[in-house]
Amino acid sequence: MSAYLIANVKVTDPARFGEYIRQVWPLIDRHGGRYLVRGGPAQAVEGEPVEVVAVIEFADMPALRAFWDSPDYAPLRDLRQACTVSQVILAEGAPAA
Repeated sequence: MSAYLIANVKVTDPARFGEYIRQVWPLIDRHGGRYLVRGGPAQAVEGEPVEVVAVIEFADMPALRAFWDSPDYAPLRDLRQACTVSQVILAEGAPAA
């Protein structure tokens, strides 16, 4: 069952966020991730608007956790946290019908 990383991001330091993006894309690719939604602006119809929305699909939750928990991602997570205000959710997809 596919698993998804869903991120709502407010960028506080565009230069550092650009560096994060340049480094994280190849890492996501190496872990088999695929962007379904990348960028902004998004239209908030309820709640607070965000600048950047990302939805990244992985084969399953173990593959997503392998990316999220990898030692290669740890410094990038720190960089993202330093240059954004983010909400990140890891969720499993619905079972096939």
